[in-house]
Amino acid sequence: MAEVHGAKGRIEIFEDFTGPEWIIAETAASGAIGAFRIVGQGVADTDAGVLINETLLNGVATMTSPNASDNDSVGLVTGTMFDVALMGTIVAECRVQFADLDTKEFFFGFSDLNTDVHSMEGVLIHGASTTITLTASDLVGFLLSSELTDDEDWHMVYNGGTTTGETTSTSIDADDDAVAGEWQILRLEIAPNGTARWYIDGVLKQTQAGAVSTTTNLAMNCMLEIKGTGSNETADIDYIYISANRDWTV
Repeated sequence: MAEVHGAKGRIEIFEDFTGPEWIIAETAASGAIGAFRIVGQGVADTDAGVLINETLLNGVATMTSPNASDNDSVGLVTGTMFDVALMGTIVAECRVQFADLDTKEFFFGFSDLNTDVHSMEGVLIHGASTTITLTASDLVGFLLSSELTDDEDWHMVYNGGTTTGETTSTSIDADDDAVAGEWQILRLEIAPNGTARWYIDGVLKQTQAGAVSTTTNLAMNCMLEIKGTGSNETADIDYIYISANRDWTV
């Protein structure tokens, strides 16, 4: 139906992580903070969770991965609720930092996946040397992987649109390294025609037409995964913001 006068026509999700958390001792298969579901391979382990970091200002969530098995993960996701053609322009933005850049992969963006046992290498994406494996049929976002040759650089990945997903990492690196202990703002914009734009700290790094399907329903993914075992990996998330048009046809 047509938009009703005075109705809320724009979906906006903003989580500032001001209090609620998923404690390390929690052993459920999944949980929730604000608008986001907490998922991950091994997230039920008693060394994983999403805690509020009270040594930092603004409200910051520290995502802590399990460490029992290689590719254990923790993530914040939405439902598969975003259709690019019907709801674009879709925007996702987060502010993130890492204590170190070793033995981890991190993804922020959208995919068609959000299961409780969600993992990056298993179902989503993986980087090794200069090759990126696009496991998910539909994804678009930012990838940081310690197993890539350019292991501290952000990579701007995509798959599922009219343009074939790029698997050579050197073709989609942002030339903008993450720095341990320093905040960066990642922003992704997806137009109704599937064109995606990647911004880091307000600077446009890549524009790709046909980057993502205009018909497949997508979920926001903010995922952290351990590479190897032995120590938990962490990522500090200051905020996550998502904006999309409401589909009035449903």
